[in-house]
Amino acid sequence: MQLREDIRNIAIIAHVDHGKTTLVDQLLKYSGTFRENEHVDERAMDSNDIERERGITILAKNTAIKYNDTTINILDTPGHADFGGEVERIMKMVDGVLLVVDAYEGCMPQTRFVLKKALEQKLTPAVVLNKIDRPGARPNEVIDEVLDLFIELGADDEQLEFPVVYASALNGTSGEEPDDQQETMDPIFKTIMNHIPAPVDSTGEPLQFQVTLLDYNDYVGRIGIGRVFRGKISVGQQVTVMKMDGSQKQFRITKLFGFIGLKRIEIEEAKAGDIVAISGMEDINIGETICPVEHPEALPMLRIDEPTLQMTFLVNNSPFAGKEGKYITSRKIEERLMKQLETDVSLRVDPTESPDAWVVSGRGELHLSILIENMRREGYELQLSKPQVIIKEIDGQQCEPYERVQVDVPEEYTGAVMESLGARKGEMIDMVNHGNGQVRIEFKVPSRGLIGYTTEFMSQTRGYGILNHTFDAYEPLFKGQVGGRTRGVLVGLENGKASTYGIMKLEDRGVIFVEPGTEIYAGMIVGEHNRDNDLTVNITVEKHLTNVRSATKDQTATIRKTKSMSLEEAIEYLGDDEYCEVTPESIRLRKKILNKNEREKAAKRTKLG
Repeated sequence: MQLREDIRNIAIIAHVDHGKTTLVDQLLKYSGTFRENEHVDERAMDSNDIERERGITILAKNTAIKYNDTTINILDTPGHADFGGEVERIMKMVDGVLLVVDAYEGCMPQTRFVLKKALEQKLTPAVVLNKIDRPGARPNEVIDEVLDLFIELGADDEQLEFPVVYASALNGTSGEEPDDQQETMDPIFKTIMNHIPAPVDSTGEPLQFQVTLLDYNDYVGRIGIGRVFRGKISVGQQVTVMKMDGSQKQFRITKLFGFIGLKRIEIEEAKAGDIVAISGMEDINIGETICPVEHPEALPMLRIDEPTLQMTFLVNNSPFAGKEGKYITSRKIEERLMKQLETDVSLRVDPTESPDAWVVSGRGELHLSILIENMRREGYELQLSKPQVIIKEIDGQQCEPYERVQVDVPEEYTGAVMESLGARKGEMIDMVNHGNGQVRIEFKVPSRGLIGYTTEFMSQTRGYGILNHTFDAYEPLFKGQVGGRTRGVLVGLENGKASTYGIMKLEDRGVIFVEPGTEIYAGMIVGEHNRDNDLTVNITVEKHLTNVRSATKDQTATIRKTKSMSLEEAIEYLGDDEYCEVTPESIRLRKKILNKNEREKAAKRTKLG
């Protein structure tokens, strides 16, 4: 069996924020891929605005690095379980993985998630212990944790013989020992060269190319990125696409792109083991195989994780509809959702009885909120319902998704966290006291118990807690109420502007969400009530002016800081009878029924029903 020694295909996998993208930056820098005078952004692989702002990778991306005479194709994957669809497909394109683990935090829920995917594909692993310069770094303990995780996930003997490199991606140093750090990435390159297998050279056999990622370009249309598993592919070649539904379509390859650094370069030909991008066919999809016309043979379809959470997206019908957005009609919203389906395989969009509403299902709150954030930045205006977990029937039994939750909290907050997760039907699996005042606790919690939990967790731990969770499995449905909001809301009574006087009069009733001068409509949520019932309030009331003045009365009015919510917080906060109105400029919470009397009647009917 011949191997292509001039190439290596690897994926970089890790938990969120353990330094994958920064490490890729350093590998690009030290390989000499960029010219001396070329300006390169930090976290160059995170090209999307939201990725840069949040410091997370959302879309899997590929780059190619020249090291001596070898091309190393590196795929940077998302660390978040919500983007599991991306991770799973990437594993099909590579022969090995570089598992990056924080030398202080150790193995986290997403480390388990991404490693499990890699081991299932029988890939060869190598471990990089990053952030070795962090105060409190504990390399020896963390390597033991990594080994335990490999064993727990059923790694075979070969996979357990993984090499370890110690690095600080931020400082651009690495070495074979924690104390031996040199300003070079050579130890990592050498580990890749010596340990990650080269692809099999099957150039002489009939072509098989599988599309794993999709891109779009206004000039050439849809671009399919994937790996040549067998044979050769060249520009102008007439090929057959084996479609998802079993049908076949022919097309001619108009352009072929290779990768070097962060650039795409046009090439004439690619062979087995290469990762390339092709264009020429409009409706090519992820998982489809391209073969020669005379030898149609499909590769196995890619299995994608099922969505676990769904929300209803609706056309905005609030009194402020159309004031701030550019695209507000059902046709425009539907077009945009359909466009998203072309590149996002983990997303599902189902029509409802109403032409103005769609049920959108995804892998989690983050997955859906990133889509919504992108839409509002593009000028869309829409309404969203409360997220619901997707209940599945397995072997005749109703099952719901459960998540593995890991919390790192200072010792004094452990009681409060255990109590609050217990109330959300969480079951404690493990608890480790690190001895430095920090405690790590693991729970298994129904996914619906975690909706809206982040805000509560942050206030309980005064912002010192770290919460991570990842999908674990579907288990029998837990009967009864799980979690949810414990307090009611303050609802605006009439249209107008929130006044300083109106806000001051309500401050002892709860927490206010709007600033003075904010435009309000009847039925809009303006704050959180101190109690568990909703209260309709007049926040637009102005102070009556009289011509009587008193020496002590007219002191300057000061109001407490109002609470503003991010998109995720607003979605998590929603109750069953509420919508979140999202426009390019605002995020508002509102009641589904805006009229006070009708709302009260509906609430009575629900109670009686």
